[in-house]
Amino acid sequence: MKRGKRYLEAAKTYDRATLYDTADAISVVKKNAVAKFDETVEAHIRTGCDGRHADQQIRGAVVLPHGTGKQVRVLVFAKNAKADEALAAGAEYVGAEELIPKIQNEGWLDFDVVVATPDMMGVVGRLGRVLGPKGLMPNPKAGTVTMDVTKAVKDIKAGKIEYRLDKTNIIHVPIGKASFTEEQLADNFQTLIGAIIKAKPAAVKGQFLKSVTLTSTMGPGVKLNTAKLV
Repeated sequence: MKRGKRYLEAAKTYDRATLYDTADAISVVKKNAVAKFDETVEAHIRTGCDGRHADQQIRGAVVLPHGTGKQVRVLVFAKNAKADEALAAGAEYVGAEELIPKIQNEGWLDFDVVVATPDMMGVVGRLGRVLGPKGLMPNPKAGTVTMDVTKAVKDIKAGKIEYRLDKTNIIHVPIGKASFTEEQLADNFQTLIGAIIKAKPAAVKGQFLKSVTLTSTMGPGVKLNTAKLV
């Protein structure tokens, strides 16, 4: 993969073989986030899980204390009083069956998170082929299938993020923006890593956190000393 000049220059500013403390890693990532836009700071966590086994799956959600810095658009599938509740809580879009053709046939996807009341999951299930591959399918473990739509919407707006294993047993999550202070990024990261350690499946033997890397959208990755995280 060909790297740009800016990336290569940034990679020279620190020792890529060193495992950094969280605070030092965040400092390096922030210094190297020099793009013309406010880069997202991300954590990439390689686990010792084997996601092919159901008892080694990880999926959950956590509210980052300082949010992600991103404006999140929420779609809620609900009816009657629950629909009113969702709108009052700040959801951008609320609807029911009438949204199916819009998403299925017109390719409408102007939202970042989908919430549904349990009684609407039969309707939402028809969108599995569209929402599933994009990671937008509501899920009880992530708190997005719930009768408490007010809490769900408010948590998402406050900075709730979902984490899950990908096919290579890595968790990729945003922890904020490069414009955040180092303290805000550290707070968000500690909250996230605490939740993931707590979510460790009992069936996982050996080392759980194989590697943890912090990076910005355009910058190189900085590896953390995982021994200090557990």
